[in-house]
Amino acid sequence: MKRLTSLLMMASVAVIASHALSLQDFVLSQSRPATIGEVRPAADARYYYQMDGPAINRVEYKSGRTTVILAEDVMPDTLAGWDGYQMSTDENVILLWARSEPIYRHSFKAEYFTYDRRQGRLTAVCPGRPVEIATMAGSGRQVAYVSDGNIFVHSLDGGQDIQVTTDGLKNHVTNGVPDWVYQEEFGMLNSICWSADDSEFSFLRWDESQVPMYSMTLYQGDCHPHSDFALYPGSFDYKYPVAGEKNAVVTACTYHLASRKLTTAPVRAHYIAQLAYMGRDLMVTTLNREQNRMDIIRACDGVVLYHEDSGTWIEESSATGTCFYDDAMVVKSEQSGYMQLYLVDNKGLCTPLTTENENVTAFYGRDNNQHYYYQCTAGPLNRAVKCIDRKGNVTALTPAMGTYSAQFNADFTHYVQTFSDATTPPQYRLMTTAGRTVRNLELNKDYAATYTAAQVPRRQFFTVPSQGVTLNGYMIRPVDFDPGKKYPVIMSQYSGPGSQSVLNKWKLDWEEYFATQGFVVVCVDGRGTGGREREFKTIVYRNLGHFETLDQLAAAHEMAKMPWVDSKRIGIWGWSYGGYEVLMAMSHPKAMYAAGVAIAPVTSWRFYDTIYAERFMRTPQENPDGYERSAPLTHVEDLKGQLLMMFGSADDNVHIINEMQYLARMHGASMMPELMVYPNMNHSINGCDIRYPLYRRVLDFFNRHLKH
Repeated sequence: MKRLTSLLMMASVAVIASHALSLQDFVLSQSRPATIGEVRPAADARYYYQMDGPAINRVEYKSGRTTVILAEDVMPDTLAGWDGYQMSTDENVILLWARSEPIYRHSFKAEYFTYDRRQGRLTAVCPGRPVEIATMAGSGRQVAYVSDGNIFVHSLDGGQDIQVTTDGLKNHVTNGVPDWVYQEEFGMLNSICWSADDSEFSFLRWDESQVPMYSMTLYQGDCHPHSDFALYPGSFDYKYPVAGEKNAVVTACTYHLASRKLTTAPVRAHYIAQLAYMGRDLMVTTLNREQNRMDIIRACDGVVLYHEDSGTWIEESSATGTCFYDDAMVVKSEQSGYMQLYLVDNKGLCTPLTTENENVTAFYGRDNNQHYYYQCTAGPLNRAVKCIDRKGNVTALTPAMGTYSAQFNADFTHYVQTFSDATTPPQYRLMTTAGRTVRNLELNKDYAATYTAAQVPRRQFFTVPSQGVTLNGYMIRPVDFDPGKKYPVIMSQYSGPGSQSVLNKWKLDWEEYFATQGFVVVCVDGRGTGGREREFKTIVYRNLGHFETLDQLAAAHEMAKMPWVDSKRIGIWGWSYGGYEVLMAMSHPKAMYAAGVAIAPVTSWRFYDTIYAERFMRTPQENPDGYERSAPLTHVEDLKGQLLMMFGSADDNVHIINEMQYLARMHGASMMPELMVYPNMNHSINGCDIRYPLYRRVLDFFNRHLKH
């Protein structure tokens, strides 16, 4: 095992003076490598689409020959650019949207248009008001869209739009558009799906009427100011089910275009995590409230084609990531101890596809020869792309070291390969599945010349033991590191279930800047994180914050043994779950942190949403002791070291009640933390160049408490 002490051997390298990198390099655009823009495979396997400003081009895989599909001059003068598009199967109709306005962190309203290439005609969908979501049928002749919680159908062949639902009402019933908790925890932004023959579409309906309301106070502010709130604050009210409270009641519905008939599927479930067609059959993926039972049900007759039980929880990616074909589906499951692929036919026969002791991290699809393409772990730190046939023969399409991902064309003969590792910025190549490089798309050579130079701090991987378990970590040291000196250490972590911070991929951010300022930055993925066997992750079940804290403390104590570490100047920081872990770690009896920064931290899982909190903790009614133990609120008086707490006042994810209740208890205990509140900012605390002063504040805090 490669122990921390092996890092001492690397200290004998020549000392190089630090390059004058600025914080702006890391938080603004200067340090971001070039990308190639979105590549979208066409139905015709010879081509892919790519946006070029307001234009959309069709590019031939083999030759790179480019054809303009949507010209720049089609855009109305009143619009600055398109935000996205959907192409019909025959490429003759394009659904476009512009002027997107955020609803929650991931969802938006926009103005939608259809462009008929044959007629050269641009037509507004629902002109005069924003649309919440819109989805075009494959033929391009109809668009189903949602406005004010109701679903409508717009026909490109003319006539008045058809209203499908009438019961939509804000904070009561929403059709097609998922409620907040589905968006945040299932990643579902649009539940409308069309059948293959465009004769019908299905969608989910959420009845939120019994879900408690949450109200966020809004102020005028300076970043996108609300002028109406100059003298009196306003509010944003929405339904947010906290752990143990009622969820929305969800049902699956189908609208038949010819008969204009709306039907409800005879499926009853607490959660419907996925809705899709397998051939002509609508398939509904359900979870119980505990999220330890999953069923994939054929809606027409209620037959369960796939069932799975778990002793802990079923991963969100399993519940939402099934890929459906005409005659079968590919399911992702951890039932073997690793995330694997299973083929389930239309009779319910389940056959394992992958069997290696590695986790499938992405499924890309299958070709006509029954070859299945996927990304998987190659050891916890790496990601490789592979192909497997029905006989179990595996072909590696990429090397095992580094992080590879792929985007395949329709017949899986070509793919765009993305590669990076800890010392190589992202590289994009067009490849054949036979292994030939067709052409380089972007290698980031100029960027690499600057940001892989000897003057830029490097990430070095290492392992550390904790209670007999080997943990993976990385370290960033100053380039002029002197093993004869004593350095302050900043522990960086996220620690959330299934997450992974320690990866062999390119990353350059403010942690590297901290290293240029004389800090050693250390990150360790403790138990509960992802990329490894299931048991490593699920040990935190019903007991969040316990093993994660033990492992962060073990890493800190190992660091304190290093002769070049000042054991009295170790700090810790984290955001969201990472902020939660900062508070838990600093409150532990064996805590040794001089200072910590908690950004947007959860302080009690009682304040967090049902799907996430109950997935790992069950309900507060079932696990009251677990909720009590896992809450930083319980341990406020035990917190040791200096604390900086930072959060947005309009965080729709981790509500301000978390910080306010924590601060109230600190004040009651005569404790005085440092505090930074960002008015009207959400969980990301981003926009209006706010990140630069945020990072400056963090750096100033650590400079004051770890360097003096």
